[in-house]
Amino acid sequence: MSKLTPLVTFLGLFVLLANSPLAMAHGGEDHGAATAPTGKAVAYFTSQAISDKYELVLHYEPLEAGEAGKLRLYINEFNTNRPVEGATLKLSSPEEAKLTIVVKPIGKGIYELSGTFPAKKRYSLTVSLNAGPGADLLLLPGIEVGKDLPVSTVAAPIVGPAHWYESPYLLLGGGLLLGMGLMFLLMRTRNRRVSAAVVVLFCLLPTAHWQRANAHGGEDHGAAASGGGATSSTFAIPKETQFLFNILTQRLVAGEQALTTTVAGTVIPSSTGQAVVQSPQVGRLTSLLVRVGQSVSKGQTLALVEQTIDAATQINLQAERNTLQAELQVARKEFDRLKTIEDIVAKRDLTEAEARLNRAQANLKVFTSIAQGGRGNARSISLKAPVGGIVGPFTAAIGATVNVGETLFTITNLGKIYIEAQVFDKDLAVLRQAKSFGVEGVNDAGKRGVARLLSQAQTVNASNQSQRLLFEMDNGGGAFKIGEFVTIRVQSARGTRGLSVPNAALSEMNGKSVVFIKDAPEVVSLAYVTTGADNGQFTQILSGVEADERVIVSGTYQAKMIYLNQ
Repeated sequence: MSKLTPLVTFLGLFVLLANSPLAMAHGGEDHGAATAPTGKAVAYFTSQAISDKYELVLHYEPLEAGEAGKLRLYINEFNTNRPVEGATLKLSSPEEAKLTIVVKPIGKGIYELSGTFPAKKRYSLTVSLNAGPGADLLLLPGIEVGKDLPVSTVAAPIVGPAHWYESPYLLLGGGLLLGMGLMFLLMRTRNRRVSAAVVVLFCLLPTAHWQRANAHGGEDHGAAASGGGATSSTFAIPKETQFLFNILTQRLVAGEQALTTTVAGTVIPSSTGQAVVQSPQVGRLTSLLVRVGQSVSKGQTLALVEQTIDAATQINLQAERNTLQAELQVARKEFDRLKTIEDIVAKRDLTEAEARLNRAQANLKVFTSIAQGGRGNARSISLKAPVGGIVGPFTAAIGATVNVGETLFTITNLGKIYIEAQVFDKDLAVLRQAKSFGVEGVNDAGKRGVARLLSQAQTVNASNQSQRLLFEMDNGGGAFKIGEFVTIRVQSARGTRGLSVPNAALSEMNGKSVVFIKDAPEVVSLAYVTTGADNGQFTQILSGVEADERVIVSGTYQAKMIYLNQ
């Protein structure tokens, strides 16, 4: 055997492996092109009718000729997408005059139609409708009887070669025979240079390239990557889903929108909105008559404080009591004596004695009320509510010692509050010509109110040269709290003309503002918009939508979730 035999054998095996199907498809990886495209199964047929007042959507499963069938009709107002309830319906078919359709309301804007279609053909229904928006006549076309639902194209993996010449067994056998034939020819060739040239030539053949192209099946990765991952801006929302999520629309109409300016403010208590109750004397808390969070009225007793009196004061009090009691006894005896001789005594003397007795009794009564129980060693002080409101948290306890000026209770009345706002010179002109002042919470935009300008600024803040304005606002429900940050929207009497949508219609996608437009009864599209001024309720739309388009203004979040999950 020649010296070329091992080399030839090795090269023959190399050519065999290169041409065999073992080198196919990147080691057997599975690409998306090996799977047929998928399709969504259709659960029912649909027929639609639209007018300037109503939208009608008919859903029905396959109908058989001569058999009773049920159809479901959804009716909503065209402009608002609001379900139409209590509609008067009369249905007939131009193709079958004797066709009888029974109508039964089964929900808000949902009606069940029952009837028997006699023949296997296409029908249409004429709907005479009368409801809140007015009377109308619509035609539901294309109701096919005897037609089955289309079969969805479900993805199925390719388990075998598309052509006979792509069979791996054929390629394996052909590669084996080719390698053996090449080995036989090279072994019989005596010219080593020719043999080496033939071997190099076969090794340089682009066999692997053919295998790769065949394994990919001609797929275009770039097209698949760009097309397969793209998301359409148009998506479907079935009518029952629209009714379930209360998806409502509004037609865009150009109009005037008032200019607004926002001002930051802080809630502070009004002049009678907060009060503190302090002890006027050192003493001991003997009684608590309120609890935390209790509503109290002005003048209501909150607690009793017993003032402790030292020895010197007690001596003075006892001496004063003795003096008052002696005065009372003398005045009573003098009055009694003059009363016995009333016939001979002067009337003026009797009157003076009676007045002296009354004065002595009054003085002793006042003193007794000061010295509790008449003991002369303590006196009770009642702490009363200076304003009506809610008692705030306190830590006072019965038996505790209180000091002079110590705050025991805080009473807050949120029925009326003040808002202190910092305004700069550029906004003062708008404030002077303001039409209204709307207030909303910074952390909770759902809290809203209307304020009144109470006082113009009298001083300027030296740190930032802003002016402090004071607003007053009724806060009956107590939604706004003391110290809360709020935004004051100053609505000017001047306005600009253009398209505007309610703020509830705006959503955010990829950091951009979007709205959802209803293109058809069950078709919605997403539109990126450029927004302008926002007055707290409406936002001006500069570009992205056109007049007369129907924008979803309720159920925007649900529409966004449906779009993201499509």
